[in-house]
Formats: sequence, structure tokens, C-alpha cells
Amino acid sequence: MINHYEVVKRPIITEKTTLQKETINQVTFEVDRKANRIEIKKAVEQLFNVGVDKVSTVQVKGKRKQRGRILGKRRDWKKAIVKLKPGARIEFFEGV
Repeated sequence: MINHYEVVKRPIITEKTTLQKETINQVTFEVDRKANRIEIKKAVEQLFNVGVDKVSTVQVKGKRKQRGRILGKRRDWKKAIVKLKPGARIEFFEGV
């Protein structure tokens, strides 16, 4: 069995995600790159005790960065946009 804390790594809080939370009841998380939509849905339902309606995922490619002559690359990561059922709220995000 997979650990739910390993699936959902952290919430993503930006201006866009705050607007999504307030208007269309969606929250955004950084998740494990190997996790699928079903695992993400189960993890969010268990961790936050809410009903999940839909899960969308996006593979985010890391940007290439240069500092002087040194070239580097940020890590690749996976983002999950979770639509909650009507009336469901995650108290962690309230007041942010």
C-alpha cells in the first residue's frame, strides 16, 4: 500500500490557484511523479477528509538556468489539479 503523504507532497499556492479555489472549488498540489489519478484522489480524500470530483494532472518540465558559465536545470515535477465536490472545503487553504 502506498503512503498518502508520499503521494501528495505540498500544496501550490499562487494567485491563480487562489482564484481557482475561490471560484471553481479546485485546489492544486505537487504530487509524486509516479502517482496516477486514482492514487491522488484516494490520498486527498484520506488526508483532508473531503470528496473529490475530478483530478487532472500535468507533467511540468524543469527550466534550464544559467549562472555565469554554469548551466543547470531545475527538476521535473508533477502537478495535480483537484476539483472538490460541491460544498467541500479544505480548511488548510482557508484564509490564505
